[in-house]
Amino acid sequence: MGAEAYKPGLENTLRLMAQVGNPHLHLKAIHVAGTNGKGSTSHLIAAALQAAGYKVGLFTSPHLVSLTERIRINGQPIPEAEVADFIEQNRAFLDELQPSFFETMTAMGFAYFVKEQVDIAVVEVGLGGRLDSTNVLTPILSVITNIGLDHTEFLGNTLAKIAKEKAGIIKPGVPVVIGESHPQTMNVFLAKAQECGSEIYFADQCEYLRRTRLQVAPECELKGIYQEHNLQTAFVALRALSNIQCPISNKSISYGFAHVCSMTGLRGRWETVCEKPLTICDTGHNSHGLQYVARQLKELPNPQVWIVFGMVNDKDTDIVMRLLPQGERYHYIFTRPNTQRARSAQEMLDMWGKEGIAIEDPEAALTYAQTHATEEDAIFIGGSNYLVGYALSRFTH
Repeated sequence: MGAEAYKPGLENTLRLMAQVGNPHLHLKAIHVAGTNGKGSTSHLIAAALQAAGYKVGLFTSPHLVSLTERIRINGQPIPEAEVADFIEQNRAFLDELQPSFFETMTAMGFAYFVKEQVDIAVVEVGLGGRLDSTNVLTPILSVITNIGLDHTEFLGNTLAKIAKEKAGIIKPGVPVVIGESHPQTMNVFLAKAQECGSEIYFADQCEYLRRTRLQVAPECELKGIYQEHNLQTAFVALRALSNIQCPISNKSISYGFAHVCSMTGLRGRWETVCEKPLTICDTGHNSHGLQYVARQLKELPNPQVWIVFGMVNDKDTDIVMRLLPQGERYHYIFTRPNTQRARSAQEMLDMWGKEGIAIEDPEAALTYAQTHATEEDAIFIGGSNYLVGYALSRFTH
């Protein structure tokens, strides 16, 4: 439901946690926020920790095909039976409290991690930071990947205001890694870290660690050019962890990064789902993320590129449209993702204002691209997690 489902504040979550035994008080956790890259960074950290022999819980959102993707232990999704049992055991309480879907999943995930006795949990923030359900945690390390203009109706309309919301995950005495320094946000993070007495690292300014990272992990299973920032952030976070309570070798980091998708189940990050024609899915869905996707689309060597694209109505569509590559070799097929919040295909085409076609049904849009592309061409599917999730389910089965 998007904006309608958002319930800022921690009261509901704390009541839910109390109902299920306060699992947030018993987790050793790494808490990851940020406008973009927080999912990939969370998976990278989890994979490296798994490679080092830890039993790792991973809590992420949104899901692409099944909601069980959100709660994993060593890459394995929570069994559907566990989901059903959690709801049945707490049904009366849930009916009375009426928590949001995300609040419920947060409690379920934390309870499952404690039940299964994970060594460490990597927890991705849902939205923002300060008022996000996951912020009931006191982690051993906080990570904030970057700050961009997204969810401005909740978090503020400037980078500094959004940074302040995300800085809300910084806890007293808990070190924090900031992925990308920016003149409009650095002072916000520095002030919050000082207030909390927290050691702070800016990953893009740690010269020694950056050089070491290049020596440690030249290969990564994630192929998007934007992943370089996430690799750097994850590496600095893992080195910071080694200084606290989780020793981890460069060899484990290297192995985890090289096998991150297979170890954690990460999908939809510049993912190739078909070789002929080359078919790629990517979950970038705001201007900050799609600027990198646009660069990579321009670098594709294929003679023609068929772009199946759809967005939801609370994203910065106008800015995104200006980023998308133009030219005779790019063919746009706008479609409506499978959600009530989706923009119609025709609305997208009208906003595009250039040559393209509108096909409301995603299945028909994908079929159109596949029937018109030659084996030498490329097909790209993106703009919305819902559209990518649909495509992944279609190509997986």
